Amino acid sequence: MSEKKRIAVLIPCYNEAKTIAKVVSDYKNVLKEADIYVYDNNSTDDTAKIAEENGAIVRREYRQGKGNVIRTMFREIDADCYLMIDGDDTYPKEDARKMCDLILEKRADMVVGDRLSSTYFQENKRPFHNFGNRIVRFLINHLFRSNIQDIMTGYRAFSYEFVKGFPVLSKGFEIETEMTIHAVDKNFKIVEIPVSYRDRPEGSVSKLNTYSDGLKVLKTIAMLFKEYKPFLFFGLFASLCLILSLLLGIPVLLEFFNTGLVPRFPTLIAAGVFLTLAIVLWVTGIILEVIVKKHKELYELYLNTLYRK
Repeated sequence: MSEKKRIAVLIPCYNEAKTIAKVVSDYKNVLKEADIYVYDNNSTDDTAKIAEENGAIVRREYRQGKGNVIRTMFREIDADCYLMIDGDDTYPKEDARKMCDLILEKRADMVVGDRLSSTYFQENKRPFHNFGNRIVRFLINHLFRSNIQDIMTGYRAFSYEFVKGFPVLSKGFEIETEMTIHAVDKNFKIVEIPVSYRDRPEGSVSKLNTYSDGLKVLKTIAMLFKEYKPFLFFGLFASLCLILSLLLGIPVLLEFFNTGLVPRFPTLIAAGVFLTLAIVLWVTGIILEVIVKKHKELYELYLNTLYRK
């Protein structure tokens, strides 16, 4: 007889008293065998109490930020399939079973609930959020040569191997961006499912700050681009320095060949400095690229120790 597969529904929460009862009830109904975990992140309302009254397993994370909550969830919970949702009742329960089945049947390591190909731009009333989602999607797909439609969705399903092998570095809302880049870089099987999105009900307030959290996401993209693709990252700066060196140095050299004189020594020195920087950056990129490749090899070996049949 085959062992029953365990499903864990992960709900990070901060002041979601208005919607958490419905969210817990909805997912208990569609995933009757699942354990529903609500991790309260210093809520000042009755989120934890309401969740517990509705049958959720309630735990607490005192370090503020969604990334901190996800880190603790991934460390503490063991399951064959993890379904991550938000506690604001913006994601449809109808897609939960399909997302979990894709994980349990080994057809995906991460299933992404794609809002942007569905109703997000019509339902979301914050135009800068819409613009930010497009910018992030453009940057990641071009920098990492992927084709992910929704980078920042909070509706995802994960395999055991992904969860236990994912090094959570982000503290806040940039966690979804980090997840996506990690999955693309480490060649995990990613499947996207278009899901309908509904805006928060009246009286429910988003915790995402458009500007400060948006800047954190962009900073995360830049940091991970440097760490995952160092040769390209440092190569871009090396090329810029080389171009500046040539722009400054060629006129001086031409003048020297024509007259035998170098009247602009500061310009020649600046050209030499930029040329040196270009060489240093280029070599740095090559060395770090070798290290990253070795890290990928070790990571694949580590995943072998986590693999579940």
